[in-house]
Amino acid sequence: MPRLKETYTKEIVPSLKTKFGYKNINMGPKIEKIVLNMGLGLDGNDSKILKSCENDLSLITGQKPVLTKFKKSISNFKTRKGTVSGLKVSLRKDRMYEFLDRLVNIALPRIKDFRGLSAKGFDREGNYTFGIKEHIIFPEVNFDKVDKIRGLDITVVVKAQNKSHSYELLKQFNFPFIEKEIN
Repeated sequence: MPRLKETYTKEIVPSLKTKFGYKNINMGPKIEKIVLNMGLGLDGNDSKILKSCENDLSLITGQKPVLTKFKKSISNFKTRKGTVSGLKVSLRKDRMYEFLDRLVNIALPRIKDFRGLSAKGFDREGNYTFGIKEHIIFPEVNFDKVDKIRGLDITVVVKAQNKSHSYELLKQFNFPFIEKEIN
């Protein structure tokens, strides 16, 4: 059992139950999945770049990414329908907790000039989305073999009653939020 999952079941769930007055522990907020997305743009046409990005993302997450493709051809963006636009990975269960542990404790503190995550990244269902400008902050990626530094979008899908409950759950998971009120 991952360390973060154990602390979730033993410490976080009971504290949230008392704080929000849930009648049942299953009423509390819960992380369902984490989705990582790496957009490639025009580099999706180059198979060599695509292969290196696929290897980097599989090292970061521990599972093989899925290719995403353009749905429409748009001439201004030089895209063709059916060509590769990026890569995505959905993490669930134990892999999700292991990735979350590495993200919060190892990767985010390695960002240059990091002041914290904005609390404005919540949607109305309580899911939290934020971007990382450099995928090399993860220790699994070898900096010498990277041809170009790329960004990642990370979405934490939370099952909660509202966004203040999911904010409190992520705060309990030691997410480094900037100390301001959410919307």
